[in-house]
Amino acid sequence: MIPQATDAAPEAVERDEDLLTRAEASAFLATLKIRMKPATLARIWSVGGAGPPCIHVRAKPFYPRGSVRDWAEGQITGLRRSARDAPAPRRPAS
Repeated sequence: MIPQATDAAPEAVERDEDLLTRAEASAFLATLKIRMKPATLARIWSVGGAGPPCIHVRAKPFYPRGSVRDWAEGQITGLRRSARDAPAPRRPAS
């Protein structure tokens, strides 16, 4: 039987728990309108910046797709007319 064009291959299904490499996370962020090179993701992680969360398997970092999506959605603001329209900076929880 020849698969129909509407049949999705199991490998093509994107799940939130999929682990992405830095290059894959960078490409995925680009689809969400956030451009970050893999080197930028590495730098943000190494200096303790506020980048997307990742896990490490041995020494290699992986980014869960759902966590990257959630992080990206939190980075995008609504339309603003000026800096005065910006929300007050969030203070870290102590």
